[in-house]
Amino acid sequence: MALYSYKAIDGRGKSLMGQIEAINLIDLELRLQRMGLDLIVGGPASRRSSMFKGAIGRPELINFCFHLDQLTSAGVAILEALTDLRDSVENPRFREVISGLIESIQGGQNLSSAMGDYKEVFPKVFANLIRAGEETGRMSQVLKSLGENLKWEDELIAQTKKLMMYPAFVGSIVLAVTMFLMIYLVPQMIGFIKSSGQAIPLQTRVLIQVSGFFINYWWVVLIAPVIAVAGIKLALTRSPAFRYKFDDYKLRVPLLGPIQRKIILSRFASIFAMMYSSGITILDCIKSSEDIANNLVISEGLARAGQQIAEGKNVSTAFQDVGLFPPLVIRMLRVGESSGKLDTALLNVSYFYNRDVKDAIGKVEVMIEPAMTVILGALLGWVMLSVLGPIYDSVSKIKF
Repeated sequence: MALYSYKAIDGRGKSLMGQIEAINLIDLELRLQRMGLDLIVGGPASRRSSMFKGAIGRPELINFCFHLDQLTSAGVAILEALTDLRDSVENPRFREVISGLIESIQGGQNLSSAMGDYKEVFPKVFANLIRAGEETGRMSQVLKSLGENLKWEDELIAQTKKLMMYPAFVGSIVLAVTMFLMIYLVPQMIGFIKSSGQAIPLQTRVLIQVSGFFINYWWVVLIAPVIAVAGIKLALTRSPAFRYKFDDYKLRVPLLGPIQRKIILSRFASIFAMMYSSGITILDCIKSSEDIANNLVISEGLARAGQQIAEGKNVSTAFQDVGLFPPLVIRMLRVGESSGKLDTALLNVSYFYNRDVKDAIGKVEVMIEPAMTVILGALLGWVMLSVLGPIYDSVSKIKF
């Protein structure tokens, strides 16, 4: 079958666009009729093409989980739930994806298999959890857990963005003030100082050199950060060794490194608990969790832990040997193993890290404002001392 793009209307007269597989235009029209749609226009589409561009964000996935959770809990069939969701979403790209899911399910696939055709929208862990929910009959619980986890990630990202906005804004102000002082103000003052004919102190000579650099190479100051970021991104994609060292460095950065480690491990514990409680084996949970870490150091540690568990070690001992978790968390895992409630222990680990992350972000947020104020004050103080010091000396030597 070929992939067809179409424009159709539903029973309420609402216009819809999407892509589905069909044998020909007649088959396309019949398939749309089974979906409650009347074909307006349609034609072959590229297998890889999409009529709509743009990413499907986390809010859409949260709404997806919430909507399906509510309807499946009420006993509505998954196909009807998806049809209702397709007619209510505003994102045209997501509506296209849901239409594809509906068509795949009508063709005999289950929801998790249909999601496999849209890996850029539904991550592997997402599809695995849906598959576990289908196999165990706990689809509603899985969808609810997925929605809550996505909400936590969304809140954490919003909090992190808020944390970075202030230093980014103040940093831009500091750079602008520095360039104004070095390129415009300092040269005028230095001319007066040199004409006085007196000895120039060390801090003033350093200021003159820095000002000269900004005047002659101001473009380097603006372009260097862009080149550095582009070079790092290129090296990360081309060199696994560089990416490993970079990921290790990110975990060791003062203040921010420990926070990032806790965020990764909190997300791992939460996803692991969801998968394990859904009936997925420990080794499969760890294997799937390696993909969500987005850090080679953590992923390698999880892989080593999975290998040790496969060789016969218990979970707590394996994680203790690889050094991923602190002793308190290891004890919680050990208690969870002995009581047969490993998923509950992992949820406690996630709660433990979530609380620490919020506290740590709050502390860093409080520290950023005075730190940036001190940096700006030190810069202005150095310039004023270097410029006004010689001027004051010159004025004090004038005899009236």
